[in-house]
Amino acid sequence: MKKLVAVLIAVLAFMAIQPDQIEAQQPHYEKYGRMAMAIVNADYPGDPIREYEYLGRSKVNQSDVADTFRFKVEEKGKSFYVRVIITHSLTAAKLLTLKVEPER
Repeated sequence: MKKLVAVLIAVLAFMAIQPDQIEAQQPHYEKYGRMAMAIVNADYPGDPIREYEYLGRSKVNQSDVADTFRFKVEEKGKSFYVRVIITHSLTAAKLLTLKVEPER
């Protein structure tokens, strides 16, 4: 009888959690990815971004990291890649530098 009650309580607990209450975890680079997208859109206005790729995170020092993004943009009918490197502090959660460079 005790096992049955325990199982019923567990089932009711799982049913109480609604799917809309469960949030998907956002990637750690999402904030800076949106920032990189806005910068590329500002640097190449009217030119569509064809691809977007997160290349990874590298450690700059004990508290700072650099997230690198790669965008495929089109300008005057030609496609090329642009890298955006965003250096930010993990401890202070603030932007330190932002660099946009076309790939060669």
